[in-house]
Amino acid sequence: MNTIQFSVIKPSPPLSRDIECIRVTTQKNSEAGEVKVCPSGQPGMLYQRCEDGSAAVESIETPSSVIKDIPLLFLHGQGSEPSVMRFKAAPFTTIQVVFKSHALYSLFGMDASSLHGKSLSAGQFGAEALEAKLLSAETDAHRVALLEAFLTQRLEQPHKRDELMEQVLDYMRRNLADLSVSRVLSEFPISERQFQKRFARVVGMAPQLYIRLIRVNEAIRLINSGEFERLSDVAQELNYYDQSHFIREIRTFSFVSPKILTLRETELHVDETGSSYM
Repeated sequence: MNTIQFSVIKPSPPLSRDIECIRVTTQKNSEAGEVKVCPSGQPGMLYQRCEDGSAAVESIETPSSVIKDIPLLFLHGQGSEPSVMRFKAAPFTTIQVVFKSHALYSLFGMDASSLHGKSLSAGQFGAEALEAKLLSAETDAHRVALLEAFLTQRLEQPHKRDELMEQVLDYMRRNLADLSVSRVLSEFPISERQFQKRFARVVGMAPQLYIRLIRVNEAIRLINSGEFERLSDVAQELNYYDQSHFIREIRTFSFVSPKILTLRETELHVDETGSSYM
């Protein structure tokens, strides 16, 4: 039985437009462990440490890279590859603030494409004081409050929002079953060239890739829900071209086949942060 436990906290109302949720992950014993993560198209912040004050995450591995020497606090962009997060054999806590897809732009005024698949340490995004406060805080509740206070201050900065792209993202989430760039363009007053440019700046990746990511996450959620008897029903619900295309997409972004997910051969965890499993 896996000893890593997850809990999800809703953000405070002022942050709910830009923050999806806050997920606290804990381990009380001293077993080494790993969590495999399906990319969700959402950036965020992560604070992670063991009880002795050292980093809890030993490495983050994707098909194209291995990252070590993970900062205790970092801001990360959207990823488009599945990853394996390996934890130290020690009791630890991580607090992950899961941003909505547009939040690097709306909270930090950042061109999100510059942080695609990358991260910034506390000193690189003006959070040195926050990191020091997190280190001295005695409870997770206090740490969550500190993270929310920092982000509320960011919200008060005079950054411009791209209201149209936020409307597009909301439309995408509500129309996954029949979603394409051409359909989006038919619904909103913007040229394809401008749409591609603005979407990459706000979200951090091309809209075609983003659509693939959110459809795969929805497919995994539906598989996990037990609402459908057959995988072909899930594929049909989301209008995948055919069964082989559906299987390839799941494997590309999650390391495993949908069949393994249906057989419960892995401990799958699905929540507002996306899909992960042990």
